[in-house]
Amino acid sequence: MLTAALAMSLGAGHLSEIATSATKTARSPGSLLKPPRLRQGDTVGLVIASSAQYDPFEIDILLDALRSLDLVPKLGRHVGDRRGHLAGRDEDRAADLNAMFADPQVRAIHCIRGGSGAARILPLLDYPLIARHPKPLVGYSDVTALLLAIHARTGLVTFHGPNGSSEWNPTNVDYLRRVMVDAEQVNFVNPQERQEAIVQTRHRIRPITTGVTRGRLLGGNLTVLTALMGSDYLPEFRDAILFLEDVDEAPYRIDRMLTQLKLAGVLGRIRGFVWGTCTRCNPGEGFGSLTITDILDDHIKPLGIPAYQGAMIGHINRQFTLPVGIEVEIDAAAGSIRMLEAAVL
Repeated sequence: MLTAALAMSLGAGHLSEIATSATKTARSPGSLLKPPRLRQGDTVGLVIASSAQYDPFEIDILLDALRSLDLVPKLGRHVGDRRGHLAGRDEDRAADLNAMFADPQVRAIHCIRGGSGAARILPLLDYPLIARHPKPLVGYSDVTALLLAIHARTGLVTFHGPNGSSEWNPTNVDYLRRVMVDAEQVNFVNPQERQEAIVQTRHRIRPITTGVTRGRLLGGNLTVLTALMGSDYLPEFRDAILFLEDVDEAPYRIDRMLTQLKLAGVLGRIRGFVWGTCTRCNPGEGFGSLTITDILDDHIKPLGIPAYQGAMIGHINRQFTLPVGIEVEIDAAAGSIRMLEAAVL
C-alpha cells in the first residue's frame, strides 16, 4: 500500500526541473534554493557523514525499503569504512557527499545515520558544487551540522527527517512523501491518539506561550547546533522559527546550551520556538535538577513569543520531515507547524 501510494505520487521526467534549479545558483545572499522533487525510479545516494555503521542488517533493511518504494539505492564508496568511531577519514566521508551531489543520476541524498563527526567535514564540502546541483538532503541528529551548514552556505532547502537507519513506518514514509515527492504544504500536527485511555497520553503538546507567528524554519539537534556557534556554518536566525531536539543529555547541559543561545543573541532574534523531544533527558534519581520543562520556562517563556513543546521531532520512532529554510506558520496553542510554501520544485 505504501509502495502504491508513493508510486502514484512519483512520476517521470526531471531534466527541465533540474535545469531550472541549476539556473538559481547565482543568488543574492539569503535567497532560497529549492531542489527538484523525488520521482519514481530515482536514485537515492546513501552516505554516512558521522559515526560508523556497525550493523549490516540496518543497511539491508534500508536498501529493501527504498526498493519497495520504487527508488534505486546507491551506497557511497566509503559507507563501510571505519576510523575509530567515525565512518572513515574526514576526507573520504566528505568525498562521498560531494560525489553524490555531483552525480547526475543521484536525485536525493539520505544520511544513513548520525552519531558524531559530521561537523569535521564541513570545511571539506564543495559548496559551489552543491549549489549547482541542488538535491534533497535528509537526516537528523548529528546530520544537523550538514543541514544547517549547507543551507547557510548555499540557500538550499534541506530536510530534517528520519535517517536511513531509522524505522521505515507508515508515518515516517508518509511525511517524506508529502514533503519531498508531492510538494505539499504540510501542516505538521501530532496525531490525536487516545488508545485505551480516556484522554491523549502519547504525543501530547504543551504550549509555553500561546500565539501564532510566521518565520523561516531553522533548527535541529541542540548539541550540534550550539557546537557550531561562532562559525560560518550557521544561518542567520533573525525572525526565524527555531526548532530543537536532543537525546541522552542531562538537564543541566540543556540549560547550559540554551543559556549559550541566549547569550549569543539567538533566542532574542527569533519569532517562534518549537521544542520536540529530549529522549532520555530525565533529571535522574532524587529529582536533583531542573526538568526540561523548567528550563524551557526559564529561557523561552520570558521571550513572549509563540512557543510550545512536544512536537514529533527528535530521537523517536515516528517523526516529521521538516524543510529547513522554508517559511512556516506556527500555532502554539494547536501545536502546529504549517508550511507556507512547497519545499521542492
